Amino acid sequence: MTDESTILAANAAFYAAFSMGDVEAMACLWADDDAISCIHPGWPAFVGRIGVVGSWRDILENARSPAITCHEPHAIITGDEGRVLSIEMIGPLALAASNHFKRVGGMWRLVHHQASPIAKAEIHASSDPFRPAGQIH
Repeated sequence: MTDESTILAANAAFYAAFSMGDVEAMACLWADDDAISCIHPGWPAFVGRIGVVGSWRDILENARSPAITCHEPHAIITGDEGRVLSIEMIGPLALAASNHFKRVGGMWRLVHHQASPIAKAEIHASSDPFRPAGQIH
């Protein structure tokens, strides 16, 4: 597998854990150190493994946790670090999302997640390398 396919698979595992409400799987996806961070829409920043994993536990164990889907993931990789940019959809609400990964022991582990509301998303496929799929108009 290429670096791009493995980081996209790690990103897909993140959204699978989210959609299944699997706290243990979510915790396993994150790097095991205190340099990780997360910013959920409308929440303050969480820094450190206890805060980040705890925030996901609060979200995933909430019966009213929203269903989120990931659209048009785009990987950017430099050495042992990479990020996946995408659009998350919560019903009709679009969020710009970035998942930052670091290769740890040969596996891509999350080190940062951030999602923020955007005005409007046009989800489409694009073959133009200078206009990535999912670009906001």
